Amino acid sequence: MIHNEVLDCIRARRSTRQFQEQQIEAEHLEAILEAAIWAPSGGNNKSWLFTAIQNKDILSKINELVREGFQHWTPDDDYPGKLGAKASAQRKDYHFFYHAPTLIIASNRPNYENAMADCSLALENLFLAAHSLGLGSCYVNQLHWLRNDPELRNYLLELGIPKEHTICSTAAVGYSGKESNIPLRKDGTICIIK
Repeated sequence: MIHNEVLDCIRARRSTRQFQEQQIEAEHLEAILEAAIWAPSGGNNKSWLFTAIQNKDILSKINELVREGFQHWTPDDDYPGKLGAKASAQRKDYHFFYHAPTLIIASNRPNYENAMADCSLALENLFLAAHSLGLGSCYVNQLHWLRNDPELRNYLLELGIPKEHTICSTAAVGYSGKESNIPLRKDGTICIIK
């Protein structure tokens, strides 16, 4: 196994689902957002937008709109994460981004084939940069699943996310409250043809 700073960072990074209340430093937020915009994108379009939210009242409002949105949302497949989120949203203590002090919403043009892929690549850069700075992070899908919910979408528009954008993905970021376990790697996921 080869070791270097980048490969070791990739192997060490984990999804954080328990965060401290302490807000991340402004220079760290700038650094991880810069890492995101250095990601590759289809045709070098870079048509994404990253909206970082740190205001507690706004975060609470988004969480409440997500809880409400799940009440009338019907999953379009049987993905366990969707079914679990819909069921969990029934609880009053449901918090889709795990009480992280920073939420970063990645949006992009909806008529662009690579919108989701570009945003996902960018968030991976952001996650690795966050880990390198001692921050925890987690990829969350709920805003993507509810991207067509009228109330949620109107609120996100008020926050400056263009109406013509689709919500691709979201990152929860903050200081880890609890270290995550090392997940096992699955066998049979690599094929080398020479």
